[in-house]
Amino acid sequence: MLDTVIAIFQGIFGQLKWSLTWVNGIEILIIASTLYLFYIKFIKNTSSEKLVKGLFILIFLWIMSEVLTLINLTILGLFLKGMVMVVSLSLIVIFQPELRRFLGYLGQPGFIGKTLFSKSSHSIQDTEVDIIKEIIEAVKYLTKTKTGALIVFNKGLSTGAYSDVGTRIDGILSTELILTIFHPNTPLHDGAMVVEGDKILSAGVLLPLTEDPKLSWKYGTRHRAAIGMSEISDVACLVVSEETGDVSICMDGMLKKYEDLKTLKEDLESILGLKKITEEPDSKHKNLFDILRGK
Repeated sequence: MLDTVIAIFQGIFGQLKWSLTWVNGIEILIIASTLYLFYIKFIKNTSSEKLVKGLFILIFLWIMSEVLTLINLTILGLFLKGMVMVVSLSLIVIFQPELRRFLGYLGQPGFIGKTLFSKSSHSIQDTEVDIIKEIIEAVKYLTKTKTGALIVFNKGLSTGAYSDVGTRIDGILSTELILTIFHPNTPLHDGAMVVEGDKILSAGVLLPLTEDPKLSWKYGTRHRAAIGMSEISDVACLVVSEETGDVSICMDGMLKKYEDLKTLKEDLESILGLKKITEEPDSKHKNLFDILRGK
């Protein structure tokens, strides 16, 4: 039986060896590049990234089903092939959010230029110290006026699948711009604002809501969106409640409420990499600092 399997694979690869040309090589390269671009833009740093490995397993199982059929293990081959087909159909449901964002991205004007020539990251420049000041000043006003806000700190990772379907800003972060975006009379105030480095990438971004059934009813849409986004990517989300004016930061699905702006300032400095943690936190703040340390 082993000799039969080896002969089958030798026949397959022997056929490929003679049939492949340089044109086929270019075609394979184009397909591979397209799939890689789709992965970077719409799959990376989302909950579906963990399922990509499953695709390779399905491909392997499909090859095995063909091999089993060729060596006259027909029942096992058909069973394996049927299982692969059923799981493959379920992928349409599993990848529904990514497919929906992909179609929305295709519908935007100039999507080819965005995809091929847009900058993937923004470096934090010499205005690092002012970033915290601008955010704190904005939060101070937002809490005083009980104006709802949701800010996503990208931290150099890809959130393009979400930020690209919002309204592109690409503006230097400032208190005035933050307050303008979240003013109740502006069309962008209900969505999230995505920040990377010292720039506001986009605003009016719709984030995925958490599906945690144990989450308290007192949390509104902004808090649920912050938790949902932090559950599927390595980002930090700052939330200002519209009902109470309370300020919270969410990371890895964990929400921490702040009673004073001093503690908020210290945690933001740590999250954005502007200050190293040198002192041992007390038990009240232990969870967030453990997250920042990567524990």
